Amino acid sequence: MNEIYVNATSSTPLFSYEDNGRLIIKGRSLPEDAASFYNPLIAWAREVTVSSMTVEIAFEYMNSASAMKLLELLKVLDANNHIMDLNVNWFFEEGDDDSLENGQTFEELMLKARFRYHEILEMV
Repeated sequence: MNEIYVNATSSTPLFSYEDNGRLIIKGRSLPEDAASFYNPLIAWAREVTVSSMTVEIAFEYMNSASAMKLLELLKVLDANNHIMDLNVNWFFEEGDDDSLENGQTFEELMLKARFRYHEILEMV
């Protein structure tokens, strides 16, 4: 079973995937223990069996520990042999150059993932 759902809280993002090839990660990410939040999601990413995946990432805020774990998650998806086509839609608020640069840095570290950047007025 590939489906996974983690509800957003004030300090952790929504993480939603149904067997439709679309993974949504959005909200705020500043958990007290980033490893305990992200490690089960990273384990899921190792096991997911889908040939094509689109990841939508839209963070209002992400602390540095979360950024490291998100990068690990994306690298695991990038290395997953089942996923032949991996697309990442990176959403960032207008003028948030740090978020854009984070996405560009992540993109440079991927082998097969294709990133598309979407500037929006305000995260909802």
